[in-house]
Amino acid sequence: MLTKKQRSLLELIQRRIESTGIAPSFDEMKDEMGLKSKSGVHRMVLALKEKGFIERLENRARALEVLPKALDALRPNASPSASGHTSLSEAISISLMGRIAAGAPLEAIEDGTQEVNVPGQMLGKGEHFALQIVGDSMMGIGIMDGDIVVIERRENANNGEVVVALVDESEATLKRIYRKNGMIELHAENPEYESKILSPDRVRIQGRLRGLLRNY
Repeated sequence: MLTKKQRSLLELIQRRIESTGIAPSFDEMKDEMGLKSKSGVHRMVLALKEKGFIERLENRARALEVLPKALDALRPNASPSASGHTSLSEAISISLMGRIAAGAPLEAIEDGTQEVNVPGQMLGKGEHFALQIVGDSMMGIGIMDGDIVVIERRENANNGEVVVALVDESEATLKRIYRKNGMIELHAENPEYESKILSPDRVRIQGRLRGLLRNY
């Protein structure tokens, strides 16, 4: 199963090999994919290799080979529809970006080397990622320690929505958001935790809650 970014990278590699005979460099892949560093490219190339879509040939520059399995996956009838929707029963693979606090904020972590399969009906049109919950401050709405939440990546949210909030550009937390009197309240769904009232310049929304996965 390919994530959207992995599919885009695989398509880029295949197009470049078809047009020039060689794969793009890691710098070219970074620029084409809009990534900040080559480490993200390395992770995606490794994931494509582990899934059997590409092969890296040793001791050769730009030595990437697209395997037959990848060509099958890139056929039009294997792609999502133009609207971006998937069938309700289809499982979609999205990146598990790390852990997030539902309690005292953790230092923000963005990894993305692991993936989880998510039911298609849980996703909208945009980009999504998953986070594992640490803590119990959102237990009042059924989000427990160890759960995996599915997040739609976005930079805004309505009052009362549950969001991933980055505080002071260093700590990420999952809370319900309210805007009051020019301030932002990050509200916990557990009476044992106090809500945080912060100025808007200290809070950056990174996504809103779309769904929940739990292992029993």
